[in-house]
Amino acid sequence: MALFRRKKKQSDDSIINGVKLVTAVEPKNVVSEQFRTVRTNIDFSSVDKQIKTLLFTSSGMSEGKSTVSANTAVTWAQQGKKILFIDADLRRPSVQSSFDLVNGRGLSSVLSNNLDFHEVTQQTAIDNLEVITSGPIPPNPAELLNSNRMKRLLDSVEAEYDLVLLDVPPLLSVTDTQVLAARVDGVVLVVRQGVAQKTAITRAVELLQMVHANLLGYVLNDMVPRDGYGYGYGYGYGHE
Repeated sequence: MALFRRKKKQSDDSIINGVKLVTAVEPKNVVSEQFRTVRTNIDFSSVDKQIKTLLFTSSGMSEGKSTVSANTAVTWAQQGKKILFIDADLRRPSVQSSFDLVNGRGLSSVLSNNLDFHEVTQQTAIDNLEVITSGPIPPNPAELLNSNRMKRLLDSVEAEYDLVLLDVPPLLSVTDTQVLAARVDGVVLVVRQGVAQKTAITRAVELLQMVHANLLGYVLNDMVPRDGYGYGYGYGYGHE
């Protein structure tokens, strides 16, 4: 039996226009409070080991991973932590549009040309939040993300920031995310009601387990359609 039955069409809107940073423009909105709940639950999940690098992904496209990751990054910055948000989706990047930044150089530039990451890091309009955009879309994203340069980059930024968040491609679309999931301290899976299928979610979890990723839990997205938008956070997965 499918976990979610309604099917929604894939959208390129976030790539073209970015995602809505409700936590920045409407911090008292109920949705902003739900993102703060996501932040709090992730903090609680790291009691035994401090999480310095965190990856947000989904099983498929158009599930809201970029919206969730960007808004959760904002809530940590608002808390006073020094945050770096990296657009590691080198195929369908959206972070530059969300934060109204230029994308002439970014992560792909660091990995392809061995640039210092300070050269491509950009300050956002939000205090304590800096961004590395994707940079030009390369012909070999999986190879770049699986390179020693990427490992060295994560080691370097981890030493300078309280928390580093990565927005990455969906797990079932490409191999990029599995590669990175094995290298970060924690992974959060975004699941959108009406889009995600039970078999896809199960397979996504299996792929993360194969690389021994630290799966912290999931964000249930778009769970209250009559109110327009909704989020929930929890641990584990149903296998009915």
